[in-house]
Amino acid sequence: MICCRHSHYEPTEGGDRAFEVQSTHVRYGRGVLSEVGDAALELGMRRVALFTDKHLAALPFVATVRDSLRRAKVDVVEFDDVHIEPTDASFKEAAAFAAEGTFDGYVSVGGGSVIDTCKAANLYATHPADFMDYVNAPLGAGRPVPGPLKPHIACPTTSGTGSECTGITICDLLSMRVKTGIASRHLKPTQAIVDPDVTRTLPAQVVACSGFDVLSHALESYTALPYTRRPRPAAGARRPLSQGANPYSDVACLEALRITGRNIVRAVADPEDDEAREQMMFAATLAGIGFGNSGVHVPHGMAYAVAGLVRDVHPAGYPPDEPLIPHGMSVIVNGPAVFEFTAAACPERHLFAAQQLGADAKDASLDDAGEVLCARLIELMRATGMPNGLSALRYTREDVGALVEGAFPQQRLLKNAPLDVSRGDLERLYARALTYW
Repeated sequence: MICCRHSHYEPTEGGDRAFEVQSTHVRYGRGVLSEVGDAALELGMRRVALFTDKHLAALPFVATVRDSLRRAKVDVVEFDDVHIEPTDASFKEAAAFAAEGTFDGYVSVGGGSVIDTCKAANLYATHPADFMDYVNAPLGAGRPVPGPLKPHIACPTTSGTGSECTGITICDLLSMRVKTGIASRHLKPTQAIVDPDVTRTLPAQVVACSGFDVLSHALESYTALPYTRRPRPAAGARRPLSQGANPYSDVACLEALRITGRNIVRAVADPEDDEAREQMMFAATLAGIGFGNSGVHVPHGMAYAVAGLVRDVHPAGYPPDEPLIPHGMSVIVNGPAVFEFTAAACPERHLFAAQQLGADAKDASLDDAGEVLCARLIELMRATGMPNGLSALRYTREDVGALVEGAFPQQRLLKNAPLDVSRGDLERLYARALTYW
């Protein structure tokens, strides 16, 4: 399934002949947050911006990082105004803080919102530009990041986004009511310090949403367009960050799927199940490594519109002051519909992925791949309290057109799918995703 010479990676006329592997330096284990100060010194940091959010700032593991930096005689200036599910406005506020601080390094302690905000602040402080210059085309100009950023140590506190290992940062464009992002290898944190102890305090719904983000990262990357079918770049330096499925990412993604299938229900059901929660943290990092070198596709592209057009949704475990659809939730409500659709492109991969997630597929044929995978995803959603499709998030058939208009511009993601995706396809997928059971 993952051999470089497998038929999935047969050369194609005009297709790429190579893939690239880039990854953040990862330090993983219980208690490693106490080593952040030493890591900062190793990277030459003397004055750092510590990014977190107001809730996390009062928790012990942020204090551990803060104390570790101070013991190392590193000057620390804290930014805790991170917006959960960041916006262009909150990114700009963080960038202004970074530009005024003359920092020689950055440390982020939090979930994907915190890490992504830190990436954006580092970018715009290091290479100032109009905000939309770096934003992915066609919503933004898609200008390449011109060079390296300041060192960034990312310390994830949720077991889902994998942002500590990726060159992607995501935000809401408020005026357009849609999510989009910036993608560049230069955005990858220099080092990830991953301490599974932080997952002990996570509410069940946060564990579920984060876990489905892991699942989606791995499943989308494993079923993405093969790198050999992406047009060969004129120069190696122009190879895109999302280069498509490749043998390296396959290894990380398949293991992330196996771990998630065995542990997500346990991790949600029992906060005392340290083994399951630690396994989900490891799966998140693996999936981040995987999709950081291959890229996701349709479920994430659809999710940006779902989250951007949110109405009166206030999920448990998240800040109650404004409507919010957590990222992993906005992704997985599209998943069953999408993978029924994409199975035709590479059924053997869809069926094998379903088996890794724990589906009983011993009597299934390749023609059954989409149905088997869809059924297993729904089974996991129901077991962890995920909403029954878009209708449970207050969307109706009348909203499908607006959702399509928000998703279709996400061409960086849609073009990474294993088959072409039209506006009509998106319309049918959103309609299918309204209700599953």
